[in-house]
Formats: sequence, structure tokens, C-alpha cells
Amino acid sequence: MKKAQSDTLGFVPQKDIVYNKLLPYAEKLDDESNDILSKIKGNLCRAVQLREIWPGVLFWTRKLSTYMRLYGRKFSKEDHVLFIKLLYELVTIPKLEISMMQGLARLLINLLKKRELLSREDLELNWRPLYELYDRILFSKTEHLGLNWFPNSVENVLKTLVKSCRPYFPESASQEMLDEWRPLLCPFDVTMLKAISYFELFLPTTLPPELHCKGFKLWFDEFIALWLSVQNLPSWEMHLVNLFARLSNDNIGYIDWDPYIPKIFTRILRSLNLPVGTSQMMVARYVTNAYEIGHVVLWVSSLLGGPSKQAQEQLSGLFNSITSFFHPSNHGRWLMKLMRLLQRLPASVVRRLHRERYRKPTWLTPVPDSHKLSEEDITAFVESMMQPVLLAMFSKTGSMDAAQALQNLALMRPELVIPPVLERTYPALETLTEPHQLTATLSCMIGVARSLVSGGQRYPEGPTHMLPLLMRALPGVDPNDFSKCMITFQFIATFVTLVPLVDCSSALHERTDLTEVEREMCSASAEFEDFVLLFMDRCFALIDSSTLEQTREETETEKMTHLESLVELGLSSTFSTILTQCSLDIFKVALKKVFNFATTNIFETRVAGRMVADMCRAASKCHPAESLKLFVPHCCNAINQIAENEEVLNEEELDKELMWNLQLLSEVTRVDGDKVLPYRSEVVQILQLTLHLKCKQGYTLACNLLHHLLRSSALLYPKEYCSVPGGFHQPISDYLPIKDWGRPGDLWNLDIRWHVPSVEETSFAFYLLDLILQPELQRLQRFAQGEQDMSRDDVLQSLTIIQHCLLGAGSLMPALKGETIPKLVQSMVNLDETTLYTGVEYDDTRENYRDAVCRVMRQLLNYILEHSEDDTKSLFSIIKIISDLLQFKGSHKHEFDSRWKSFNLVKKSMENRLHGRKQHIRALLIDRVMLQHELRKLTVEGCQYRSIHRELMRDLLRLSTSTYSQVRSRAQNVLFTALGTYNFCCRDLIPHVLEFLNPDNSSVSQQQFKGALYCFLGNHSGVCLANLHDWDCIALTWPAIVRSGLSSAMSLEKPSIVRLFDDLADKIHRQYETIGIDFAIEGECSTVAKRLMITGNPLPKEPVPSEEEVAEGVKKQELKNAECVENYHQLIGDLLEFLNNSNMPWKFEHIAIGFLSLLLRDDRLLPPAAVTFFVKSLNHDSLYVRKVAISAVAGIMKQIKRPHKKVPISPSELCGGKELSGNVAGDRQDNKWLQYDSSSLPRTQKDWDACVFVEKTHWGYYSWPRKLMIYAPLEEQPKQNLTREEMTEREQIIFDHFSDPVFINQFIEFLSLEERKGKDKFSPRRFCLFKGLFRNFGDIFLPLLRPHMERLVADSHESKQRCVAEIISGLIRGSKHWSYAKVEKLWELLCPLLRTALSNITIETYADWGTCIATACESRDPRKLHWLFELLMESPVNGEGGSFVDACRLYVLQGGLAQQEWRVPELLHRLLQYLEPKLTQVYKNVRERIGSVLTYIFMIDVNLPCTQPTTSPRISDFTERILLQLKPLTEGDEEIQNHVVEENEVGEQDERTQAIKLLKTVLKWLIASAGRSFSTAVPEQLRLLPLLFKIAPVENDDSYDELKRDAKTCLSLMSQGLLYPEQIPMVLRGLREIAGSSSWHARYTVLTYLQIMVFYNLFTFMNDQHSVNEVRALVVRLLEDEQLEVREMAATTLSGFLQCNFLSMDAPMQAHFEALCKTRLPKKRKRELGSTVDTIPSADLMRRHAGVLGLSACILSSPYDVPTWMPQLLMDLSAHLNDTQPIEMTVKKTLSNFRRTHHDNWQQHKQQFTDDQLLVLTDLLVSPCYYA
Repeated sequence: MKKAQSDTLGFVPQKDIVYNKLLPYAEKLDDESNDILSKIKGNLCRAVQLREIWPGVLFWTRKLSTYMRLYGRKFSKEDHVLFIKLLYELVTIPKLEISMMQGLARLLINLLKKRELLSREDLELNWRPLYELYDRILFSKTEHLGLNWFPNSVENVLKTLVKSCRPYFPESASQEMLDEWRPLLCPFDVTMLKAISYFELFLPTTLPPELHCKGFKLWFDEFIALWLSVQNLPSWEMHLVNLFARLSNDNIGYIDWDPYIPKIFTRILRSLNLPVGTSQMMVARYVTNAYEIGHVVLWVSSLLGGPSKQAQEQLSGLFNSITSFFHPSNHGRWLMKLMRLLQRLPASVVRRLHRERYRKPTWLTPVPDSHKLSEEDITAFVESMMQPVLLAMFSKTGSMDAAQALQNLALMRPELVIPPVLERTYPALETLTEPHQLTATLSCMIGVARSLVSGGQRYPEGPTHMLPLLMRALPGVDPNDFSKCMITFQFIATFVTLVPLVDCSSALHERTDLTEVEREMCSASAEFEDFVLLFMDRCFALIDSSTLEQTREETETEKMTHLESLVELGLSSTFSTILTQCSLDIFKVALKKVFNFATTNIFETRVAGRMVADMCRAASKCHPAESLKLFVPHCCNAINQIAENEEVLNEEELDKELMWNLQLLSEVTRVDGDKVLPYRSEVVQILQLTLHLKCKQGYTLACNLLHHLLRSSALLYPKEYCSVPGGFHQPISDYLPIKDWGRPGDLWNLDIRWHVPSVEETSFAFYLLDLILQPELQRLQRFAQGEQDMSRDDVLQSLTIIQHCLLGAGSLMPALKGETIPKLVQSMVNLDETTLYTGVEYDDTRENYRDAVCRVMRQLLNYILEHSEDDTKSLFSIIKIISDLLQFKGSHKHEFDSRWKSFNLVKKSMENRLHGRKQHIRALLIDRVMLQHELRKLTVEGCQYRSIHRELMRDLLRLSTSTYSQVRSRAQNVLFTALGTYNFCCRDLIPHVLEFLNPDNSSVSQQQFKGALYCFLGNHSGVCLANLHDWDCIALTWPAIVRSGLSSAMSLEKPSIVRLFDDLADKIHRQYETIGIDFAIEGECSTVAKRLMITGNPLPKEPVPSEEEVAEGVKKQELKNAECVENYHQLIGDLLEFLNNSNMPWKFEHIAIGFLSLLLRDDRLLPPAAVTFFVKSLNHDSLYVRKVAISAVAGIMKQIKRPHKKVPISPSELCGGKELSGNVAGDRQDNKWLQYDSSSLPRTQKDWDACVFVEKTHWGYYSWPRKLMIYAPLEEQPKQNLTREEMTEREQIIFDHFSDPVFINQFIEFLSLEERKGKDKFSPRRFCLFKGLFRNFGDIFLPLLRPHMERLVADSHESKQRCVAEIISGLIRGSKHWSYAKVEKLWELLCPLLRTALSNITIETYADWGTCIATACESRDPRKLHWLFELLMESPVNGEGGSFVDACRLYVLQGGLAQQEWRVPELLHRLLQYLEPKLTQVYKNVRERIGSVLTYIFMIDVNLPCTQPTTSPRISDFTERILLQLKPLTEGDEEIQNHVVEENEVGEQDERTQAIKLLKTVLKWLIASAGRSFSTAVPEQLRLLPLLFKIAPVENDDSYDELKRDAKTCLSLMSQGLLYPEQIPMVLRGLREIAGSSSWHARYTVLTYLQIMVFYNLFTFMNDQHSVNEVRALVVRLLEDEQLEVREMAATTLSGFLQCNFLSMDAPMQAHFEALCKTRLPKKRKRELGSTVDTIPSADLMRRHAGVLGLSACILSSPYDVPTWMPQLLMDLSAHLNDTQPIEMTVKKTLSNFRRTHHDNWQQHKQQFTDDQLLVLTDLLVSPCYYA
């Protein structure tokens, strides 16, 4: 195959689309594709060499992507590599316009998609250009200032691009990436996320094993250690997980994951966020930063297998522990995640199996044999998943997830999967009361259908279930339950597609070589005929109950409702599938039955009639000759008989019988054209009779008949879709159909029977057109010329006939001809359209009816618009016809799209992902080939724009701006489609649309005005004329939109027009992307392009461009750049001109300002006039304008910023020549000089100059970069404080305005106004404005602003305070490059201001001040801001301004320190020292704030790998000191009450009260740090545990005081923490001690703590048997506690542990409880004699109760099934029903719970008990009768 093809092509294709070879005209395709490919190569490469990126390169890259859609990768390997290299060079051109980059990137992704085609030897791509592109766009420095507008999709496109290029990065890439991004790994900084996400995206993981030392081995240990040490799910953790998942999937068998497996599974379980235990406190961060299920699944599936089998054990453990969450009675946010896990894991394992066993080996590293999945692995995996999947079948989220999981599991182990599903399906088919159960089980059966029917060695008895299932499913065809009906249709169709319905029972006598199962199948197949007939009966009943008269009142619509049309679709496709798969004998019986039903009744033609006609059509499609013989004569006779009576034909309401027969005839003729030919005379006679009926419904049916006749004789299509080529018509003795059950189609022997129109059929089609279309056209032409009168109904009738002729014979009519319209765009390469051959040879001798129709339609349209514009029905029809004239070649795009969609759905539901290789059923494959043919017919992009198109589009424009809104909207939709089809036609049309908006054009009506605006707006998918990415167009449209505000037709009174302008402005803002100005192409691209032109077949015919041509190209490209700049200035000038027009309505002023703000760029300065305009607008009256102006001026400040010089410096010099330590992070000798040290602050000019400032916080924490860029000394920087003469024009404009006191007064006045009461926040935009102002102009404006700042600081209004906060933060950040003298002066001014501000702080403003200080300190060296820090540290808590001011000051201080992270240990120590005595604060708000501040103080104390112990404060020292002060509480035994009076009484309070206050603050700290820090200080927290256990209340009651509530929250958060394995013994020791405490509250709380802690660290615990035993001992000990509540809680805990399989129900445990149960209680009588008091010895009772509780815990631990040990335990339990309380109570509760949870499936559960046991149980469970 390949060989022969490479001879005709001249090269070996990489991978072409195989379906092309099955088309009936396949032999022509090789020449065609070669022709297209050589044109693409020639023109694309010429365009690159001639430097013409637009239109040349973009036009031909689009052609290349279409080529790939049509032919796949049908080019040689050399071409493939060169295409990729060329596009890679183009995508990474630095100044390329983003939208172009995105288009090219999408094509490049497509070229790289199949990575097995190119190995690393064939292709190497450098990673740096990609990284620079990604960094430039995703971390753009100018986007937030509005200087760049990127599309939303750009992030995903770039990510996908990097993923596609990753396998081809050079081997040195890993090391280079580590060097590049390691210095960013500072866990407290945002750069951590950036670095880790870069690593996740870029690090290559597919290197071959011999290069692993240059690949993952460089970083694996470091990253896995980092991951294992982080405890609180920071946002970057999921990126690490994604990286590991990818790594393990690409290198199965090369990495030993065993040591990490328990930790991996613990973390996966935690990230599912399942609710556990009694108190539901979730840390918000756990939910937002949880792992992505897709990656988790990939990781798990690649860990399976291998020698150790450990992963499978843990996976079974995982599913065991979460199984009960899948039960349908449980519901919550977490459910979607669990369902996704369930659905994707089997698919992922199947994909892995396919890769290991069936995929062709490629250059990618294969899985070593030792780690391939063995048969046992697969069985274990399937078994571990079955229970959750079976529960999930009935989930509330629907059964789709479970069905997909079952489909994949059944591919691997049908014998394990299908029987339990069948067990659930059979009862569901019997039940009438639970329809949900039926739909769920059927959709799961559909998933496993293929595995069931094909049997195979694993599950040979599968096929025997098929007939019983089909027969039992029939009652589901039920008119009263729509969803049940649809799923039944789908179920029957799925099974029937897989199985030939042939009666093979005769084979039992003839053949002796059948197996037992085959014999069973043969005898069962005798029932097929009954099945088909019963199915038809059900369908007839369905039809009878849905006739129009039954379902509607007369008044309602007569069309089908949506549901009815779905049922119709389901019915017809299922019936047609059944008949396709029938043997001829069964078909004949069915045909007779359906014929009798159709001809003995008369149906209305809207609902029931359509369904019956569909059934008849299905029959005639399967065997046309037999069916037409029955139907055609019958229908023709009936119609002729009725029509003999002349007046019938002119009735408005037609005879029912006539209508029905006409409908039937029009449907049964939708068969192969050659089969209809024998009946042509009868049919034509009927057409002539009925096409001109008076009744609209009547002639529409006749038109359908005409349409179907033309279609079936003019189109190419497959004739049959049997599951076996050639049908089932051989005798049973030669061919046994049961062998073909579930057989996939064979792609190479599909043997499609095509219908190719014969000469006879084509001439019949033309005969019909001559006979019917010709006269209609003549009539309409005479009418349009005013020579003949026609009524509107007649016109409509003629148009309907014409439309149906077009629809029927469109494929026979060549496209419209006409002159090409020249000079729309300039290009040096050829921009021709490609025509594809679609199996039709046009006959030039005949008249082209398309042209004829076009001519008449244009005349008629003119006439109607002139004389009767209100004849909207005719106009609708004309619009439809124009649309078909332009586009229609035999199929419609929307039909194709929906067929493609449904093809994909069916393919998905029945595919075999395990064996792969297109093993689909034959019908699907044929369908796919047909879709390929349609795709070729519909590919129209890049068509030439001819004069005829121009005329039609102007007609459409005329309709789009006509009087009636519905006509307008339909015409607009056709217009938008056309605009997207023809090259560059928008440029031709825009001026015509603009005429309607021109204010000088006074004849425009409001309708035309609105129509034109809608034409600009476009629809949601097509082109938006107002926003084409092109300077020529925008320079026309934007000013026109603004100018239209002066038009006489514009009125702001009409809400519809106002809304239109809003939508238009909104759409432009949403869709605008910065348009390029520089279109240069680098030299490297041309060299690649030249190589592509001269290598590999097919060689292009175009010549390589000469030197002169290239030079001309470069010149043209420079001209184009100049033109763009010209247009840019022109556009801004136009907009400014309109803005200065005083008549412009305010709305349009706003629109224009919006447009102007989009035109700020980072590669061109804004023209001075616009700068002036924006600066002036800062004081505009309108708030909207001021807001836009503030953003714009901030952007302008960035544009005119003078660059500051940076010099590289080697970090080792800075550290005083000390050797840089290797990979040790944290506080080291070599980064100590960076830290804040108050003894060596730069307090003089000399120190300041000598000090090396490093602004960014992350440098130096983890490792140093090779070269650190720092700012050059002051004298090398641009001059500060320029005089006005030295400034540029733009600087002068800003300078003049801001040095004008009046302007400043007004400006500050506006800034300190309130916008929305209580909603205003610190505005980053204003901050950017001030920062830019002070950065660019130094302190020139300070003297003017100073009085304002002093005034505002003293005013306590929130808007005034916010305004001054914005100015101050801008000032501090803007002073980055000021000289020391200026900075010193600045702080002299600021310090008093800030002191005032902090003393005036209020509840409304404290957040703004916090933001202000945090913003001011961000990315600044702390030594530069020492004035600020010293000021803030003065005395944050002095109680002078009251508790509130204290809290606020702390908040502000915290904002500043938090930005500085690890560089201010000294300040943190000072602050801690200062705060420690004050921890016993009385006020709650100060306590909370201190708690939060403590979190930040200790944040730096992290437990990360190879990190030095921090020099910042450490938690352990702090805890020591605190515990000393809390001693009075830990020693006493009495309960701790919160009896602290909230006033500070004079006099010293006792130690105990102080301790309680301290404890409250400590609790606030613990709660705050749970969500923020990276690692939890477990040992320190443990020492506080006993105290917390003592306080925490047991009941859930909100009335408790703050102390108890906090203690409870704290415990809940601590118990959810992640533990390292070495911490577990420590925690358990602590819990054991507390369990011995005297307070039962503490003992009780130990249990609740234990539940959550064990579940959240499940696999870490289970990996350590010793710990498991300790936990068990602890729980069993507490079962015998003296306090009843503790005993009951212990039972609950035990049952939870059993349920999640942490503990197992083993014999010793059972024996232990049974023994306890037998503890003797003294006889009752003896007790009574002695005294009235109950003196039962409590120890015995407790032990006996413990035993009963133990048994009860075991029973309650399996709520949804009955394990083998359960019946016996229930019997043991029932013996205690009459014991004393509390035992009796426990037994009753247990039994009622058992009954509640097992009630649903009692029929299945019953089987586990013996008859005697059932008797006892029934006695127990049935409630006692009250009347006994």
C-alpha cells in the first residue's frame, strides 16, 4: 500500500487520512494533493522570503491547515521537519502581532501533534525563544497598564505549544532551565509559583534512558523532597504533582516510586476534600488548590504494576476507604471530583495497556517488561474498582461517568464486570416503580454492549444474554415517559448494530462443529423475528398515542414539539438500524406489516404522519426494489383517484387522505436514484398534479417529493450500512451469522457500495429541472418586469419550488461565475483559491441554472423591495435562496456539524480503546468516509471574491437595512456567513455600510441605521466588521461609529439604539487585541523557507525569489510599517477631532474615549495631542472619563519613562568573596548582607552610595543566579530634575499641567470624592499614576502636593484618607531612583504625615492604609525604607488610641513586613520581643490581629529540605516560653471557665486569669497559621494539645464563649494537618496520655480528633503496622470507659475505622467482643431484695456494654452490603435485646440503623442469611404491634 502510493506521490507520506482512499474518486486524490501541496510550499516560502507576513504568509498557512484537515500529514518527513522549523521561527518573531502569533501557533501545534512521527533525531527545537515568548506575554510588564491587549485564549494556546515542543528540546535543556529558574524558588514569594509552573510546563521528561542523567535525575530528588515537606497545600503544589504525574507516565519502570507511594496516596486522598468526622471545618485553601483529577489519574495509572505491587494495594485501600461516599444517598461538592476519578482512571489504565501491548513501537521509550501490567495486575485493578462503580451507577449526578468507567473496565475483564451489571439490569427491567434505575442500568449496558456481544475467551456466555435483554427492554418504548423511551431506543439500536438479526436455528441440524454457547445462540436467534414484530407493535402504539388530535388543542401550534422531534429521530434511526441488520425473510414480514399499518390508516401529516412515513422510508432504504413495488403504485393510485375531482386541487384545506399519501410518497422515494427510475412517469405525473395545489401544506409536501427525487439521483452516498459487507443473504450452510456478532469493520475491506449518479439519473434530474424550474423562473421574470400579475401566494409558491429545486440539484450546478475583483489588497504572492474535486463532472453544454436563478432572484428582489416591501414571506424565501446560491453544493454546514458531533458520540460510546487501530463497527466507518466526502464539499475558505458575489452581497446589505426587523436579521446572518467565505471582501463592503452611518447622508431611516449597526456588530461566531484586525479597516470604522452620533437617524431616546451602541462598544473592548505595527521577518526564517523550496517532492513550480524581488519585498514591508504608523496617527487624530466637537452627545464622547484608551501601545508613544487630551481629562466632569484618563495617564507615564541602566554583577563578589554554598537554601553567610541590620543602615550619603540595593525579595534565598542584574550608580543613570527646556514634548505637557496649582487643586478634589459609599477601595490605577509621576519627574511636584497631603491626612473622611494613601504609596515606590538627599527630605516630610495618619485611622480606612504600606514595600530593599520600618515599629500597641487603633497599626505593620519576607529577621525579633508581654490582651480584635501578625513572624520558620535553620524567630523557642506562662492552666484539674472581666481592672490579676488571656491569643495564632504557613510545627502544637482537649466543648453549640469555640476550631484544623511518618508515634503518645486524663471531655475529644487525623493521613498510618495497632488499642480501651458518651463515641470511631478499612474485622477482635458480651451480670431478683437503689456493679455492666458496642460498631461499619461475618454478629447482638439500659438502647439503635441502610437492596442481602437467622431477624426488625 505505502510502496505503491509513494511511487505515485514521489515521496513517502508521514501519515495521511486513510478514509480518503475509500472515496469513490480516490484515484484522483494523489494528484490533487500534490498540486495543492506544491502550491503551498512555493507560495508560503516565497511570502516568507519576500518578507510579506500579511496577506502572504497568513493566507498560505491557513491553506496548510486546511490541507491537513483534508489529507492529514500527507507530506514527506523532510517537509514535515522544515514546516515545523519555519513556523517555529515565525512564531518566535519578537514583535509579531499577537493574533497572528496565535494563528501560527495553532498550526504549529497541529504539525507537532503526532509526536511518534518525528523522533528527537529528526528535530531539535531550542527552548529559550519559547520561554521568552511565554514570559513576555503571560508576565507582561505593560498589560496591566493597558499598553497591550492580549486575547483570552493566548495562555492556553501557548501552554499547548510548549507541551507540543517539549519532546524536542535539546538534552542540555534541563540543566539550563534549572540554572534559569532555581533562583526564583523562594517559598514566601510569588516567584515560587512562577518558577514551579515553568518547571511543570518546560522540563522535558521523554528523554531516552541513557540521557536520564541529563534529564529528571538532575532535579527529581530535590523536587520530591520539596513536595514531601510541604504540609499546607500552597498554590504551587499542584504544579509539582502535575510534573510528577507526567514524569512517571513517561518513564514507567525507570523510577522507583515505592518509598513515596503511601505519601502519594495520602495526599491524593486529602485532596479529594471529603467530609469526615463530626465537625466540618475546611481550610479554604484545601478546596481551591486541590490537585487536578486528570493528573492524579495519570500518576496512579503509571504507578501500577511492577514487581512490588504496592501501588495496587494502596489503590484498593483508597477505594475501600471512599467507597461509601459513592452511595447515591450521599451528596456534596466533593461528589463531582469522585465521579471524575472514577470515570478517568479505567480509561487511563486502558490507555496504558494499549501502549504496552498493542501500539506500534515508536521512538519513545518503551515500558520495560519487568514493569508492564501483568494479567494479575489488571484483575486486581478491576476488582478494586468494581464496588464504587456499581454504587455510582445510580448516582445523583447521572450514570454517564459510571457507564464510561464500565465500558473501559469491561474491555479488560468482561467476566468480572458484566455479570454484576446484568444482575442489576434484569430486576430494573422488571420494575415499574423506579424509572431512574432503568435509565441508569440501560446506559451502563450500552457502555458494555460490545464486550458483552463479542464474547471472546474471557466471557463466552456473554452473547446468550442478548436476546433476553432485547425482549425485556421492549416495554421501555413508552409514550408516557420520554427519557425512558429515548434510552430504550438507544439501547436497542446499540445492540442491534452489533448483531445480524438472522434466524440461524436451522444450523443446529446442519452443522456439528458448534460449541455449547454457539448452539444456545443459534436456537435463541429464532426469536429475532418475534422481536422485530413486537418492536413494531410498540412503535405503532407509540405513534397512535402521539397524533395531533390527541396531544393538542386546535389552537396550539401544529409543528412538532422539541420532545416529539427527538422521539421521531430515535424511532426512525432505531427502526432503520433494525431493518438494516435483518435477514431478507424477517425484512419481508416487517415490510408487509409496516405497509399495512401505513395504508389502512390515514394520519395527520404533522406528528404521527411524520413518524409513520419515517418508518416506511427506513424500509424502502434497506431494500428499495421490494418496497417501492408496494408503496409507489398504491400512493399514486390513491392520489390520482382523489384528484380526478378538479375542485379538490383548489381547496384551501386539502383532503386528509390525499395529504397523507403525498407525504408517504415523498418519504419512500428517498432511496437510490436508479431504483426510482422505473417509476419516473408515475411520479412526474403526480408532481405536475400537486406542485400547484392551492393549499400551502399540500404543495410543500409536493416540493419535498421533488427535492428528494432530485437529491437521490444527483448525490454521492453509500447505499448500505450493514455490519458485514455484502449483507446476510448467503445460505446458512455457507455462512453462519452468529460468528459475526460484535465484529468490527475491516477498514481495508470495507467494500462500500457507493451510489454514483449514472448518466440516466443525471439526465432525469435535468429533465425535471427543465420541466418544473424553467416555467417558474419565466413566470417570476415576467412578474418582476411588470408584465404579468401574480398574487403573493403564487409568488411564494414559485419561490418554494425554486428553493427545493436548488436544494435537490445544487450539486449538479457549477458555482457562480464572474470577474475577480482586483486590488483589494496588495500582495507579491499569488492568492488563488483551491478547488477540490467532489465526484461531479459539470456538464457545460447545459444551461447553468444557478446563474439563471441568480439573475431572476435579483430582479424579483428589486421589484418586491420597490413595490411591496411588506411581503416578508417572499423575502424570507429569497434570502434562503441567495444563501444557497452562494454556498450550497449538496450539503449544509450545520447538518454536517451535527452529524460530525453525533458520529463522535456514537464512536465514543462503542469504541474499543484497548485494541485501538480504528476497530469500529462497519456502519461507523462508512459514516466516517461519507463525512470525509462532505467535508471536501464544504471546504470553501479562501474563495475568490467575484463581481457576482459583490452584487449578491450588496443585495443582502440592502435587505439587512430594510424596514422589517425579521427580514433584516435573517439577511444579516446570511451576510455574515458570506463575509467569512470570500477573501478580503470585508474591505469592499465596509464603505457601503458606512454610508448609512454618515451624518451628511440625511436620507437614512432609523431602520437602515439600526440595520447598519447590526451589520457592524456581527453575530457571535462570525466576523465583526467593526473590529477587523487591520489598520485600514479600523481607521475607517471606529471614527464612523463615533461620528454616527451626529446622524439625524440616531436618537438616544430609543432604548434599542442605545443598547446597540453599548453592545458594539462592549464587543470592541472585549475583542480588541493590540494590532501590530512592525511586520518585519527575521533573516533566519528566509533560510529555512529557501531550504523548504528546494527539498523534497513535490517541488513547487514557483521560482525562488531573486535578489531584486527580495529587496523589493523588504522595501514594501518597510512601506507597510510606515503606512501602519500613518494610519495609527490618523485614527487618533480623527477620534480627537470628534471629541473636540461640542455637538457630540455624551454617549459618543464616552465611546470615543474608550476607543482612544485601546490605542495606547508599548512600542509607540502616544501623539502629544492625545497626551494633552488625557491629562486634561483627569479633571473631566464625568466619572467614567476620569477613570479612563487615570489609567491612560498611568500608561503614558510608563511610555515616557527613561530607561535605567543595569549592570550585571557576580553574586560572589557581593558576599565579600565568600564561597557560595551549593544547594543550601535559607539564611546563609552569603546572603546575610541582604538582610536588614539596624547597626549598618545607610544613614549617610556615603553609606547610601556604597550600599548595593537588591530590590526583588527572592534573590539569594534559594540559590544565586549566575549574573545578578542591579542598577548602575547614580551618575550613570538618566539625569534627575530636568528643567523644562530639557524635557521632551510629552513630558512638558504633563509638567505644565501638574505644576499648575489650579489643576492640582481640582485633581485632588476629584480624587478625594466618594464614588460608591462604603464600596471604594485603594485603587491600584491611581497608585500607578502617582508612581509614574514621581518616578519620571522626581520631586518637582512635591511642594505643590505637600499642603494637600497635610490637609487630607488630618481629615478623617475615608475618601480623603484613601486619596492620600494612594499618593503616599506612589511617592514611596516612585522614589526608587532618587538621590540620597532627596530621599532623606522625602522621609522628613512623610514621617509626620504617616504618624498623623496612623493616629487618625478608622474602621473604614485601615484596609486602605494596610494596602498603601504593603504596596510601598513591595519589591523594595528594606534598607532603602528603613525610615518607614523604624516609624512603624515605634510602638504598634500602646493602648493610647484604644484597642482599635492598636489593631489597625499592627495590620499596617504586618502589611509592610509580610512583603519583606525573610530579609528582616531583626525587625521580626524586635516585634516579637515587643509583643510577647502584650499577648495577654483583653480586646478580641487586637488578639486576632496579634494572632495574624505572629503567623507572619513565624512564617519564615519552615521545614523545607536543605534549608538552613532560619535566623528569624522560631516557633519552638516561642512555645517553650508560652508553656511556662500557661502552667497554671495545665496543672489544675478544674474546668477552665472564661471568667475574665473585659475591663482592665487596676491591680495585678492572678496568674490564672493572665494565662487564660494568653491562651486566647495563642489560639488565634494557631487558627490563623493553619491556612497560611507551609509547614506545621507539629511537635510544638502537641505540647498545647492536652490543654485544648481540656477546654474544647463536646456538644455542637454556638452559645459557648469565644475561648471554647476557638479551642474547638483549632483542634479541628490541627487534626486535618498532614503528618510526616516520623511524627506519628509522637502524636499517638500524646493522645494516649490525654486518654488517661480525668476529664471525660478530653477523653471524648481524643476520639473525634483521632477519626479526622487517621482519615487525613490514612496511608501514612497504614504503612506503619505498629501505629495501626496503637490506634486500635486506644479505641478498644476507650470502649470500656466509665462515661457512657465516651463509650458510644469510641464505637462510632471504631465503625468508621472499619468502614474505611483502616482496621479489619478479624477473628481475635470478634472473639474479644464476644467474650466481653458474656460478662455475667448479677441476677435481678437478688438486687431487688436489698434496697431501692440500683447497686449493679458498674464495672461488669461497662464491660458487657463495651462488648455489645463493639459488635454494633462492626455491624454499622458496612452500611451497604452484608459481609459473611455479619449474620452471626446480628444473632449475637439480638441475644442482648432485653439487657438492662444502656445496653438495650444500643441494640435497638443498631438494629434500626441496620434496617434503614439495608432496606433498599434487601432482596439481594437476604441471600446471606440462613432461614433460621431470617426468622429471628424478621422478629427483631418488625416493630412490635401496639395492640397486642
